[in-house]
Amino acid sequence: MTDQAQLRIAVVGAGIAGLTAAIALQKHANIDVHVYERATELREIGATIALGPNGLKTLERLGVSDVLDDSIAFRNKSGRPMIYQHYQTNETVSADHHVGKVEHRHRTARFYRPHLQRALLNHIEPGRLHLSKAFHSVSRDSSSQGLIVTFTDGTSIATDILLGADGIHSPIRQAFVPTSAAKWTGYLTFRSVFPRSHVQHISDLPDEAVHIWGPDRSLFLSPLAQDLFTIVGSQQSDPEAPDAPYKDSVWNSDGSVDTLRDLYKDWSPLARAVIDATPYTQIYPNTAAKELDSWVLGGGRVSLVGDAAHAHGRAFAAGGSLAIDDAWAFAQAVLHVFPETQRICKPVSDDDVARALSLYERTRKEHTDRVQRTVQQRNGALVGLIDQKETDAELRTRMQSRRDLVWIHEHDVERAFLQAVAAETQRETSRL
Repeated sequence: MTDQAQLRIAVVGAGIAGLTAAIALQKHANIDVHVYERATELREIGATIALGPNGLKTLERLGVSDVLDDSIAFRNKSGRPMIYQHYQTNETVSADHHVGKVEHRHRTARFYRPHLQRALLNHIEPGRLHLSKAFHSVSRDSSSQGLIVTFTDGTSIATDILLGADGIHSPIRQAFVPTSAAKWTGYLTFRSVFPRSHVQHISDLPDEAVHIWGPDRSLFLSPLAQDLFTIVGSQQSDPEAPDAPYKDSVWNSDGSVDTLRDLYKDWSPLARAVIDATPYTQIYPNTAAKELDSWVLGGGRVSLVGDAAHAHGRAFAAGGSLAIDDAWAFAQAVLHVFPETQRICKPVSDDDVARALSLYERTRKEHTDRVQRTVQQRNGALVGLIDQKETDAELRTRMQSRRDLVWIHEHDVERAFLQAVAAETQRETSRL
């Protein structure tokens, strides 16, 4: 099939969402998908990422089952996705549970982010990934009715669809919705990933992922695959306070273990011992934005996936799976409107592209809007805890009355897509 008979899709961003979108589309002869990444090289940086049953099932559906392998994915041996412990006694106060029958390979897994990215990269066909391509602008292509995407190096490409997978501070999102800039929530994490040998001498070291809660902060500890270990500390400030600590901090910048040690000086001997053994920490300020009015942008030729579409701020360990489900749903919507059995007619009509992007939006946006609203409520509650003197009984009650998030982690994106298709068919039938 010639290039003239292919639907051109440009994906900006080689994160989890962008790579998954390319994997979902690249095998279809009528689709020509390429990924453009601003980095000069895909270096092994980053902390940890969790994928729930929804994201893991979607990856398996895409034929990348090796990503689910225990060689890079760590799962709690108890089968519980998360265990919540008391900050002074280390006793288990509550735990999350999967609902229904969830196979081992689909149980919530935690990854060292570079391991997951590398595994996805191994499935990208040669020639589809382009580095040193930072998005600059997009305009209409009068000769083809498509788009011209220009990069900061002065080069440009022609495409029929532009998909922004460029993260929480998405330049593509802000180009079309200038008021959508993500803002600091006041929440900051201190993240570290290091060889497990640094902490293996510690008595009672958790051998499962545990979230330790205190009155005003939490501490996450977990083994990872390939003999790694991770620790995530946190600090909540009022983002509106002019003197808020870390107000101007930079993502993935060097932090101080001494600061982390001071934040947890009154916690259990286990927590203090793990922090004492931590070789370094890096700072990650949490930012978020409100839900968008629409994901169909640029006259019906542009859309978004992952954090670019729903900048919820990395809460509930949901972002990775949301991005994967977004990418799958986007691909399915495109393939529904442009099936491989039908030749692509050039120029590709605005109406057909808008139909595909609208179908994608109807599959995902209601769900992710609910996620964003839930996160906003959580962020407000965390700010509300500042300077409050929570009793031990109140802390335990809060730990035992956590939100039920099964609707996020076990969401069925395939069912949602089929429902969106059925609703579209019903609307079309009613017009006849």
